Amino acid sequence: MTIQQRPAVVNLAGGDLFVGITPSGHAIAIDPERSSAPSPVELLLVALGSCTAVDVIGILRKKHEKISEYRVEISGVRREEHPRALVHMQVKHIVKGRNVSDKAVSQAVELSDTKYCSVAATLRPTVEIVSSYEIIEDNSELSK
Repeated sequence: MTIQQRPAVVNLAGGDLFVGITPSGHAIAIDPERSSAPSPVELLLVALGSCTAVDVIGILRKKHEKISEYRVEISGVRREEHPRALVHMQVKHIVKGRNVSDKAVSQAVELSDTKYCSVAATLRPTVEIVSSYEIIEDNSELSK
């Protein structure tokens, strides 16, 4: 079964600046020259990172892991010739917390990679995506 997605709209705002309107009605400036707003490829990196981040943090919360900080770093390698498509993306999950289970993080990243992240599933036929993670122990008094 498929689900029809409402359309996004991209309007020329002037010069090389565009404004994208998401299906939910949110606006974002887009600048292909990366001078005043994110470029389309930068937005693709953020799309992958946010998709997997939502999955991973949700799974870790269901496992009752004590997470004090979490971030995802996403980088990509593009072809030199046109079209300058992304061919490789690295996704690094950085989890900080108290006694965070290595097994729980590993499983959460694996589930996002293989089952839940629709952005990764969309990209994966043509882009190699390599995920990794790092766990940082939080010894601060605030995290107890």
